[in-house]
Amino acid sequence: MDTTYFSEEHMMFRESLRDFLKKEVVPHIDKWEETGHIERFIWEKMGAMGFFGINYPQAFGGEELDFFYTVIFLEELQRVNSGGFAAAMWAHAYLAMTHLNAEGNESQKNKYLTPSIKGEMIGCLCITEPFGGSDVSGMRTTAVVDGDDYIISGSKTFITNGLYSDYLVVAAKTSPELKNKGISLFIIDRDQTGVSATKLEKLGWRASDTAEIAFDSVRVSKENMLGEPNMGFSYIMQHFASERLIMGINAHARSEFALEYTLGYMKERKAFGKAISEFQALRHKFAQLTSEVEICKTFNYSVAKRLGAGDYVVKEASMSKLVSTKIADEVMYECVQFLGGYGYMEEYPLARLLRDSRLGPIGGGTSEILREIIAKMVIDGKDYKPAT
Repeated sequence: MDTTYFSEEHMMFRESLRDFLKKEVVPHIDKWEETGHIERFIWEKMGAMGFFGINYPQAFGGEELDFFYTVIFLEELQRVNSGGFAAAMWAHAYLAMTHLNAEGNESQKNKYLTPSIKGEMIGCLCITEPFGGSDVSGMRTTAVVDGDDYIISGSKTFITNGLYSDYLVVAAKTSPELKNKGISLFIIDRDQTGVSATKLEKLGWRASDTAEIAFDSVRVSKENMLGEPNMGFSYIMQHFASERLIMGINAHARSEFALEYTLGYMKERKAFGKAISEFQALRHKFAQLTSEVEICKTFNYSVAKRLGAGDYVVKEASMSKLVSTKIADEVMYECVQFLGGYGYMEEYPLARLLRDSRLGPIGGGTSEILREIIAKMVIDGKDYKPAT
């Protein structure tokens, strides 16, 4: 047991979560991968077990546990071999719900956060647009004042939980002339008139529902604004640090899972009279990959500790995602190669792992964008500040 970051209580939680996922989730994964629809009952079971409330206030049904419980939650989700299922769970718990908790008022939290923790409501975060991609400030969705309401028009794309969620946390420009300083956040109910969604077919993450969402003059009360007007960009940037670290943790965890499975195969697979784990070329490649993953994990844990302590770790979280997702892709590629023809077969887990992993360097800010953000900090001396 790694006692640097994990206590005995942490390990008991890990065992309980792993057992739950093995019994309640894994038997359904292949069906959800085929249909692209995670059935509602598992959300409610996850909520009943307290998995969505790990780091949220007890006043709204959460448990207020330290961030390393979240690390365990993320790591164990990667072991069910469905990046889509994992993404649906953490996009609900750590994208939509993060904004509710951080920027929502008490009324909003009672209406949306409490049932989200219970698994009775599902949320999604709507930022990316068809013409914007990683350029958040270039969004075209607008929110125009009309009496006591806002009229929201525009579209979002690549939205995880975009089809079956109950509410949407939506970024829109309330003051377009201010560019990125004129963005605000809103909560919009799924059944609101003018909201429509189209399912997107993906290379990987097939169990999750990913959608393009259109807002056709959607009327939303001013009471549905999250936080302060025109503070949306700052809120989004502040929470990007946790999202990027989450994706870095996901990457090292799926890499470990892939290597664990591959090593078991290599020890059993015989060629030329001996296990292929005995061939030096394969042994050394495996040792190299394992070393790189261990370095990523150790770095990610150190950043997680700082994030949990309240530090603004946007540089380190960006580095975490940039490097960990790159190495994860290399791990999946090489593990498929270790399995040879069997690695290419759908009945083995590596084919799905390879597809699912490829989104790592794209979602939550592409690697190209992250390199520029990091360059601004380490070369130009730019100092990003948390929202105030």
